[in-house]
Amino acid sequence: KWDQLLVPKKSSHHLTSSLLAVAFLTSFGSSMLYGYNLAVVNSPAVYIKDFYNRTSVSRNGTGLDGEALTLMYSLTVSVFAIGGLLGSLMVGMLVTRFGRKGTVVNSTVLVFIAGSLMGFSRICGSPEMVIFGRFVTGIHSGISLSVVPMYLGEIAPKNLRGFLGLVPSLFICAGVFSAQILGLHEILGKEDHWPLFLSLVVIPTFIQLMLLPWFPESPRYLLIEKHNVHATIIALKWYRAKCNIQSEIEEMQEEQRSLSSVETVSVWRLILDPLVRWQLLSVVVINIGMQLSGIDALWFYTNDIFKNAGIPDPEIQYTTVGTGAIEIIAGLIGCFTIEKLGRRPLIIGGFLVMGFCCAGITLSLVLQVHLPFMRYVSVGCVVGIIAGFCIGPAGVPFLITAELFKQSHRPAAYTVGGSLNWISNFTVGFVFPFLQMSAGSYCYLVFCCVCLAVAAFVFFVIPETKNKTFVEISQMFASKEAVPETQGLGHLDQLKLRKMNGYGTLENGSLEFDSSSSVP
Repeated sequence: KWDQLLVPKKSSHHLTSSLLAVAFLTSFGSSMLYGYNLAVVNSPAVYIKDFYNRTSVSRNGTGLDGEALTLMYSLTVSVFAIGGLLGSLMVGMLVTRFGRKGTVVNSTVLVFIAGSLMGFSRICGSPEMVIFGRFVTGIHSGISLSVVPMYLGEIAPKNLRGFLGLVPSLFICAGVFSAQILGLHEILGKEDHWPLFLSLVVIPTFIQLMLLPWFPESPRYLLIEKHNVHATIIALKWYRAKCNIQSEIEEMQEEQRSLSSVETVSVWRLILDPLVRWQLLSVVVINIGMQLSGIDALWFYTNDIFKNAGIPDPEIQYTTVGTGAIEIIAGLIGCFTIEKLGRRPLIIGGFLVMGFCCAGITLSLVLQVHLPFMRYVSVGCVVGIIAGFCIGPAGVPFLITAELFKQSHRPAAYTVGGSLNWISNFTVGFVFPFLQMSAGSYCYLVFCCVCLAVAAFVFFVIPETKNKTFVEISQMFASKEAVPETQGLGHLDQLKLRKMNGYGTLENGSLEFDSSSSVP
């Protein structure tokens, strides 16, 4: 019977091996590549520039001047963010057409194209292949940075949504750390190995492609958008252990009833919708704040700070690897404390730590001329910024984007948040050198103000979403709006279960289970 099939004797939401496996697979083959590609071009920069110069000599008989060489290398680095922006703009269309898991799987083709281009670039004598490969892998990162948290947020029970939602950010840190380790001179940090170093991204993606298709699609996508009850039940039973599946389907049903349409809302409709004004503003603030916090610009100063602290030049690369290890430790702390502490303490605390440490870097750089011990304070501030970022701001914004919106609005919300994230990333990389030249050591005060402002916004505007259903979260924000959330929803039809071969599909309306019906 339906009730016997859907309701086991015990009801609990445990972390199952299936949930953990799919979180690790999607993050390992997608999210980790984002972190890896952020750091992979730092170590072989000299060799890549030399390759560009030698190619110019072979083609034109003359090498590139310093300005042209810097421009080409800057394009190689920044084109990744341009690809990321394009990928983030495609998210809404892709997840609606292919589903959450389907988008992750289908986008792997981009990694194989990019890896092939970069891996064979030196053999073909083509700098264009390196640049275009970086652009293509940026598109993949732009897609996965939004889709992976969306997928994990939808398959996770509400009491594990925070933990699983931070797994991608942990793997982003692991990607940065992997690039730092592999970039050491003793491993792949040699001139002969840089094409292999850039193209290693295909290995995690290949493993993901072999295993992820065996896992089910998001149950919410299957039920609310595809109306496929049979597939939804199978997916929930796959991801749950001794769980009340009927209660989860009824919660999805409640969310479906609250929607005026199960069709995916466009970005324009999302912007104009007064019911989600505060949710949208929250996504805008935390995604822009994540990048304008100064975490990316920090790497412009890291080597100088370590050098001023008396660390010998040959040992700076190992010190940088140490900061990567700190990222992973901080990410682990965030993963294992978010379900106990909640989202707000991690993101508020993280931004506050970053803000105070940004002010500390400015103070230490100004005073270290007169007080030599201040150079060690600057190193401590670098560690503090990294730790503060990875504990909360690195992953919670993507998690909150999933939690603040219902099914119909979620893809558009991720498109907005992802686009702003990449635009802000590119803006920091472009503007920071000029800000550094004009403001000197005081440039980090700008990031300090941004971090403190975002922390204040989260404190006063964004409620705690721990252990809340998507409908409950929407209702908390609805109290801020003048328009009642349920306006215009009074005449919705009820979805009825139409049995087909003992299972069923959804007609227009809500799901009703008949306990007297039997399942063969």
